[in-house]
Amino acid sequence: MMKLNFGTIMALVVLLLPATGIRADDHRLVLTGSSTVAPLALEIGKRFEQQNPGVRVDVQAGGSSRGIADARSGLAHIGMVSRALKPEEQDLTAHTIALDGVGIILHRSNPLRSLSDAQIKAIYTGQIGNWQALGGKDARIIVVNKAEGRATLELFLHHFALKNSAIKADVVIGDNQHGIKTVAGNPNAIGYVSIGTAEFEETQGTPIRLLPMEGVTATVDNVRADHYPLSRPLNLITTGTPSALARRFIDFARSEKVNDLIEGQFFVPPTR
Repeated sequence: MMKLNFGTIMALVVLLLPATGIRADDHRLVLTGSSTVAPLALEIGKRFEQQNPGVRVDVQAGGSSRGIADARSGLAHIGMVSRALKPEEQDLTAHTIALDGVGIILHRSNPLRSLSDAQIKAIYTGQIGNWQALGGKDARIIVVNKAEGRATLELFLHHFALKNSAIKADVVIGDNQHGIKTVAGNPNAIGYVSIGTAEFEETQGTPIRLLPMEGVTATVDNVRADHYPLSRPLNLITTGTPSALARRFIDFARSEKVNDLIEGQFFVPPTR
């Protein structure tokens, strides 16, 4: 029988132990979380890699709740969250890299040009179920809602003073692209997504339309002017003291060196 010395046994124990976090080093960063922030973080990461040969920036979506959980547990060096931190999240530090808004979208063929907050709330709670009741065509409204753990859902619920259990959804979606594709593919659907993402998709010919909210047009310019009623910060979050590489990346993501990337994603650079 082969005999194992103490050193060999300890090496085997280390190999068998489950991984509970990622090691901070000078060559790799892992970012997880918000699907709104992820495309921007990916572009920033590419530029950061170009300016720092040998460094790899790994960006994974999954929702703001994942970003918070992974930052806390050490599964990510940096979390991505598309909202302000809550009072119970003060163990985390938010680093704002852009500003965005949340807007209601319809299919481009829908004749309606506006909906009041009361009408939107009635649609999402099932009190209004046909577009004809709002002056549209005789067709059942397809309600598209965000999945639990998404910051966009939290902002929507807060703005309309709703609980998720009160919403009568026909379709539950994850990221913004999923929501846009769902509405673009169904003339009777209504959804809500990032204004920046929706504006970009409109410029690409995607058949959706952003509706005004409280009489304010849903545009990046109105978010920039602080006129739009449902706006939010897009944050990178950390816990404890970030590694040197994470600190460098955050400083880079908050610098004017990436303003063109922020605006290219139809977001607003923060005031620095």
